[in-house]
Amino acid sequence: MTVTEQTTPSYYERIGGAASVKAAVDLFYDRVLVDPELAGYFADVDMVGQRRHLALMLTVVLGGPNEYAGRGLAEAHQPLGITEAHYQRVGGHLVAVLTQLGVPVDVLDHVGVVLAQVRDQVVAAGHRPGV
Repeated sequence: MTVTEQTTPSYYERIGGAASVKAAVDLFYDRVLVDPELAGYFADVDMVGQRRHLALMLTVVLGGPNEYAGRGLAEAHQPLGITEAHYQRVGGHLVAVLTQLGVPVDVLDHVGVVLAQVRDQVVAAGHRPGV
């Protein structure tokens, strides 16, 4: 008898892979683009490309294949002057969408940890608490 090694499925696999990530990204931007406090950030943005970038990044965050080749978070976001309040609002929309789609709590917790880890790369230096 041989023992086979079982691998634990990634968060990406557990939530349903690419189709689920795409659904989450679409619902997320449907919410963000009608949020009057956030919509202005996307006024001159190619939303097809933006959705693709977020899907690739979210795939990586969830342990899926890394096919992201875009700019780093700081490079893409620092020039936008994003405030802490707006960052929290965007994170709230993302968590709400993932919750709506039935994403398990441990995966939501992981997303929350990642959002906290990358906060300083996204929120403009002058808009961070204590900076």
